[in-house]
Amino acid sequence: MTASAKTFADLYGSAPEVTASAPGRVNLLGEHTDYQGGFVLPTAIPQQATVSLGRNGSAQHVIYSANLDQTITVPVGEVGTDFAPYITGCLNLSGVTEGMNVHIHSDVPSGGLSSSAALEVSTLRALRELLNLDLNDVELALRGVKVEHEFVGVLCGVMDQMASSIANTRTMLLIDTRSLEYRAVAFPEGAEVLVIDSGVPRRLAESGYNERRAQVEEASRLLGVPQLRDVTDLQSLETLPDLLRIRARHVVSENARVQAALLPTTDAVAFGQLMNASHASLRDDYAVSLPRVDTLVALLQADPDVFGARMTGAGFGGAVVALAREGLAVQVAERVLAEYGPEGQRVVP
Repeated sequence: MTASAKTFADLYGSAPEVTASAPGRVNLLGEHTDYQGGFVLPTAIPQQATVSLGRNGSAQHVIYSANLDQTITVPVGEVGTDFAPYITGCLNLSGVTEGMNVHIHSDVPSGGLSSSAALEVSTLRALRELLNLDLNDVELALRGVKVEHEFVGVLCGVMDQMASSIANTRTMLLIDTRSLEYRAVAFPEGAEVLVIDSGVPRRLAESGYNERRAQVEEASRLLGVPQLRDVTDLQSLETLPDLLRIRARHVVSENARVQAALLPTTDAVAFGQLMNASHASLRDDYAVSLPRVDTLVALLQADPDVFGARMTGAGFGGAVVALAREGLAVQVAERVLAEYGPEGQRVVP
């Protein structure tokens, strides 16, 4: 929050009617599979987005970001620009017909940790309470996905909003993104999660995210399957054009890695090897990593107290996640960041 940031009462002269928060998430395995019906293994991070709401009796939404110390005014029913669509999309889809005063504060770093999903879920949680909406946690997450598709312009899958709505920091959350079934999964014994922001910024609506989605949708069409979730034999991908083949290979192999992570024999060492393989696939087959991110991942993978590391999130910059020896993640981060440079920043723990 900036030094000049204002509270809800500072801005609007009264207390908010409702306040709600939602966490960011980090994904350990299962990247770029959720829009192909695949399996994912995220967990929540301690950092949260917090949204406060109050009706203002006008035909305008007044939306203030404490992080930016910036206010945007948007007529009711319209979308607005900059960070406004994340909020106005939630308001519009929830049937809000009167002006709202909105105060946003988030300590979820942008880039790979679902800062946008945390913002959407916290807004929808606040609206659920304010308007007494009949939405369970899964339905709320799906509404957040619809905000991304219809108002933000990112054709994301369901993982980020599901994780922000349901996950906790104590376990991983296995989500079947086709059926939307989910269950808690314990972290590998003797390990803890380390998240580092690479310092490389990204904006998904301007990246190759939607292009990648279109490529794997075309691959599934050519293979005659509803989604690449239905493909288990990598050899069957050989009939595809080269570019589509390697894109599809990532999705199919990544689903297999998540399944392997759930085996009773998968300890921290084996889980880390799956994370390393996931990064190589994201870098080489899906082409969503960047050289600076690869450098940070390589430094983590080379540390003796790291079992495995990979980029996390949609890519094109953002954060990386590592599985470190329990109790040593902070020391690992200090060593790696000393070599990586000042733009990196430890996020978790």
